[in-house]
Amino acid sequence: MIEGLRWISQPCLPIDAMAADAARRRQDQLTKPRGSLGRLEEIAIRLAGLQGTPTPSPDPVQILLFAADHGVAAEGVSAFPQTVTNQMVRNIAGGGAAISVLARALDARMEITDLGTVEDPGPIPNVRSERIGAGTGNIAREPAMTDEQLAAAMNAGRAATERAVDSGARLLICGEMGIANTTAATALACALLDLPAAALVGPGTGLDEPGVVRKAEVITKALAIHGSSDRTPLDLLARLSGFELAAMVGAFITAAQRGLPVLVDGFIVSASALAAVRMQPEVRDWLLFSHGSAEPGHRRIMAALDADPLLDLGLRLGEASGAAVAVPLLRLACALHQQMATFGEAGVSEV
Repeated sequence: MIEGLRWISQPCLPIDAMAADAARRRQDQLTKPRGSLGRLEEIAIRLAGLQGTPTPSPDPVQILLFAADHGVAAEGVSAFPQTVTNQMVRNIAGGGAAISVLARALDARMEITDLGTVEDPGPIPNVRSERIGAGTGNIAREPAMTDEQLAAAMNAGRAATERAVDSGARLLICGEMGIANTTAATALACALLDLPAAALVGPGTGLDEPGVVRKAEVITKALAIHGSSDRTPLDLLARLSGFELAAMVGAFITAAQRGLPVLVDGFIVSASALAAVRMQPEVRDWLLFSHGSAEPGHRRIMAALDADPLLDLGLRLGEASGAAVAVPLLRLACALHQQMATFGEAGVSEV
């Protein structure tokens, strides 16, 4: 085990079956045919078990957004230059990005952390600087990061989740920002699923068809270098991912250990979720899945996680935007669960 990561093997908390059963019994007594609210009923029951109460709520919502750059960008795998990462971090912190708008609309708390953009931007208001390096190594030529850098990234995610728990958060959302991180996420998912690049690769931020072909070639090269069958999920995370992906793995494992439900975003975040589950299978119990990404490989990851996302809106932005869009569904599910009258309260005959 890598020094500083022994906490990974600590057990996850069990689901509270009694709270889930109490919520299920309440659903069966509400003034509606049983099961008629479909997945809204399932959401409320699931959250009850995760939160240990028959009256669950997703609020307060905590969004953790991790930013970092990727050396593989040098291979021409993105439609945007790496300068965009820092520019978007400023935009997010300044309130102009999609996730910024969504966080305000949801009254959700958001913490932004720079884990290693190529250029050190210096102090940015509302951004934590926990820089591990000036981006990762180029996975088409070398490992993404050292063991020490991996530990630093995962521990950054762990610490951020601990802060969320300590501040009273009841639902965690993780997001990412980093040019070329779709390439890293695809390479990681391919290695974890033992699939070729062609099975998962997609346009990311908007590559044309030749660009997608080039991206697949780069990922194939990276897999040939790093994707040995005897490598552990932790090895693959260090060799193929990025600081922000590793931080999210640390966040997911910690959330499951601390009893904090997670609403998982799209393709990149799901790749981190897959890595976390491969390291700690019980993490899966604590994950809810927000939406089906337009990125082609997302369906393969969802199948591997036995996940059925709540929404399918053709989203592929990242930034935790898809997860944020799903929060109102969770709120409505909990409102119906708590505020609808039972047959007895309403004086309605139960069929």
